[in-house]
Parts: sequence; C-alpha cells; structure tokens
Amino acid sequence: MDEEWSTTLKPTTDAFWREKLNDRSTYTVTKDSIRSRVALLITNIEFTDKAKIRKGADKDEENMEKLLKALGYEVVKCTNLTGKEIKEAVIKFSKHPKLKETDSVFVVIMSHGELGAVRGINFKKGDPEREQDKFPIDDIYKHLDTAHCQDLLNKPKIIIIQACSGEKDGSVLVSDAAVVSDDAQQPDPSLSAGEENIEDDALRRAPKEKDFIRFRSSTPGTVSHRNDDEGSFFIQYIVEVLNTYAHKDHIEELFRKVTERFEDFSVSTERIDDDTQIPNKDRCTLSKKFYLFPGLWDRI
Repeated sequence: MDEEWSTTLKPTTDAFWREKLNDRSTYTVTKDSIRSRVALLITNIEFTDKAKIRKGADKDEENMEKLLKALGYEVVKCTNLTGKEIKEAVIKFSKHPKLKETDSVFVVIMSHGELGAVRGINFKKGDPEREQDKFPIDDIYKHLDTAHCQDLLNKPKIIIIQACSGEKDGSVLVSDAAVVSDDAQQPDPSLSAGEENIEDDALRRAPKEKDFIRFRSSTPGTVSHRNDDEGSFFIQYIVEVLNTYAHKDHIEELFRKVTERFEDFSVSTERIDDDTQIPNKDRCTLSKKFYLFPGLWDRI
C-alpha cells in the first residue's frame, strides 16, 4: 500500500456524516451519541515474573489512549491486572452509565496471551496455581451481549486484542511452486453461542450476540511481535491506518487495511521464516457499516 501515513486523525466532513445519517446500511451516529462515547483500555506491562515484563507496552497504552480520545471516547484505563481483575473490569464497564447513550464502544486488552485467553500479571508457566491467572477472551461477549448489557443492543462493540495466541511462528517458507515448510496451526476452539434462550423485553426478541467485531494481533496458535521502544506492530499499524483513513472508511475496511499493512511485514531480514505475523478479524456480527467520523465531536 503506497501511502504517506498521517500522524494525526484526518477529520471527516459534515457533508459525509450527513450523507451516512440517511444511509440505512450504516450504524447511526449522532452528535449526541458521540458525546457519550466510552472505551475500556486494559494493558498489562509489569508481571510478577520479571522475565515477562512487556517492554514497549507502555507505548501501546499511550498510543491507544491517544487514538481513542481523539475519536471522542472517554477512556476507562486499567493497568497491570490479574485475570480476575480483568473480568471485574469488563463487568464494571458493562454497567457504565454512558452505555445507554453511546453509539459504540471499544474494548482493548493488551497482555501476554495464549489460545483463547490473555494472561494476568501473576501468571507463571510451570506453577499450577499461577498458571490459572488468565482471562478467557470469549467472556467479553458474555458480559456485553444482549442478555447482560441491553444498553449496547444494536451498537457496534469493537474488541481489539494485542496478545500472542500461542507460541507457534505465523509464517511458512514458500517457493513459486509450492510450500516448502509448514507449521501446523491449532484449530480455533468452538465459538458456539450456546443453547441458552434469549431474554425477552416483553415486546420483541433480539439475537443474544450481535454487533460485535473482534480484531486480534495474530492468528490462533501464533505469536505477536513487539518492539521494545515503539510498542507492538499491531497497535502501531492500527493507529496509522485509523489516522489516515477513518475519516472515510468503515471499521471493517480499516481492519482490512491494517491486515494489508502486515502483508510484506518482517521484523528481521535475517529470519524471515519465523518473524512474520498476520492479524485476525473474527466473530464479526456487524449488520451494518460503522464509521467513526473523526473530528466531528470537536465541532459539536
């Protein structure tokens, strides 16, 4: 992608916003709803196992907080949490008074991770008790779904996870003829929404899980890469793409452009076979296009 990346958010125009207000394929964003935007930002940097300190993660936290605030979101920031505390933070966020009026939410969690979970700050491999210090990523849906958080019904819920999904390398060596080496991936766990009945509001029924999109820094079973000084490449690219394109592109297209940004990615010219990652957009139940309309809230 040939592009000069913007270091600040390009503002949308009032004309573009008004055009989308009348578009039935677009989630409604009003100037009143922008005033109530809120996001949850959880970053684990310091771990009790000192060898696992996430150098550069403070930069990720700074960059994401700056981006979210520039997009008009009040940021609920939590740093260095155990798995249990992450769960408590998500539950508390699900009851935030602004959710009733907001047009959308972001939930961003950045930590060490594994397939299906992010790790709390007390996690230590090989210690049976401390190995349990983790938060299952899918629990976010349980706490923010229609049954548990009706204030977010029909509103986009954007989940961003910066964490390894495993310990495998996310690349293979290829030739013009065929793949010459491979690293088998573990299958994603079942993402079934379960067999529970939907809760009624006495007037109508609604899907239990709706209007979510999750963007993870790597594919299942593979590692994510982070620079000790500049932070993770995933967060850097999200910031660059949103700064440059959020004024005109919807969220799924923005995430596609982040993925495209990784296409020729290599953090080492000497070890191209084991230093590559690709982000993963999954569990998407958005029924419309969601535009962030940067700069609009500054003009309210």
